[in-house]
Amino acid sequence: MSERRARPTAQGRRKAAWLRALAPATTPPPAGRQPARRTEPAPPEAEPPSIVQAALYREGVRVSAPATLAETFRELREQPSGMAWIGLARPTEAELLSLAAEFDLHPLAVEDAMEAHQRPKLERYGETLFVVLRAARYLDAPEEVDFGELHVFVGPDFVITVRHGAAPDLSAVRSRMEATPDLLKLGPEAVLYAILDAVVDGYAPVVAGVQNDIDEIETEVFRGDPAVSRRIYELSREMVEFQRATRPLVGMLHGLMAGFSKYGTDEELQRYLRDVADHVTHTSERVDGFRQALTEILTVNATLVTQQQNAEMRALAEAGFEQNEEIKKISSWAAILFAPTLVGTIYGMNFRHMPELSWRFGYPFAIGLMGVVCVSLYLIFKRRDWL
Repeated sequence: MSERRARPTAQGRRKAAWLRALAPATTPPPAGRQPARRTEPAPPEAEPPSIVQAALYREGVRVSAPATLAETFRELREQPSGMAWIGLARPTEAELLSLAAEFDLHPLAVEDAMEAHQRPKLERYGETLFVVLRAARYLDAPEEVDFGELHVFVGPDFVITVRHGAAPDLSAVRSRMEATPDLLKLGPEAVLYAILDAVVDGYAPVVAGVQNDIDEIETEVFRGDPAVSRRIYELSREMVEFQRATRPLVGMLHGLMAGFSKYGTDEELQRYLRDVADHVTHTSERVDGFRQALTEILTVNATLVTQQQNAEMRALAEAGFEQNEEIKKISSWAAILFAPTLVGTIYGMNFRHMPELSWRFGYPFAIGLMGVVCVSLYLIFKRRDWL
């Protein structure tokens, strides 16, 4: 292990050149002088407080807990048979470059860890395994799913975790592994299993919370809650993200299982990884079912909303028809009453010279005329179903 860190190969020179290109603020070496590999990292006081925990293990037992990356590197050199487990949370570029130089991490993997927002994947770079995981947790108060991102570098004698987000809680994983030294002494692969298991186990509360949300949404849909459409849409988007987190993990674990014989994975560890693969497959199927169910619920909700709108329009149309019928009746009676009013008004004008004023039958004639006009209008309106 110590020889791996000290060899001045062409690969190391290319890596040093890459590090200088990635960090252009550094001072270039003098002309005619090869860039030397730094043997001692920066002093502890210059390191940002993003190291969650670092520890060295031997035969499954913690032997030390260095406070800085510099101490971790030094103690790992002094204990060739040990394993370093370094946990970082949103590390700085300087920290990742220091780790890349110490453990010969591939530049592409380091770049992915810097940028984050990667899809779940598993890649091998020589002796180093690079794994990207999407963890999830269910937030009860807002009833939503929060996603985190975890990058894991697994080498012959080290495990480096780079966490972007609140999930998962790797301190619980570390405590579990330290409580089972027989499993921890299997090496970095056992740590990788424990991390995978923690991420997959973290999906269970999310699945339960989403199932409860879907049950509530179904009730709200048939209750006619107007805000349910927005909730369905938001939960559907979360299920798309959840699907992106779980579906690639199935292929990743099957890829790990395919390499059991090639890389000599312990048989007990193989059983554990198969169990994790089974849980991932089950979770992925549940997530696919959730997304299909939400699509169907959204269709049902759209149908119910359309039916409700049609019922409202039908009610408005019926109300308008009834209103028109009432208007017809009122207009008909108004016209009938207008006829005698017109006749009475004409005969009520006080002009000196006016026909029929001295006629003996003038009054009966006026009354009869009013009756004839009113009856005629009534019959006309009745025939047209206005009355």
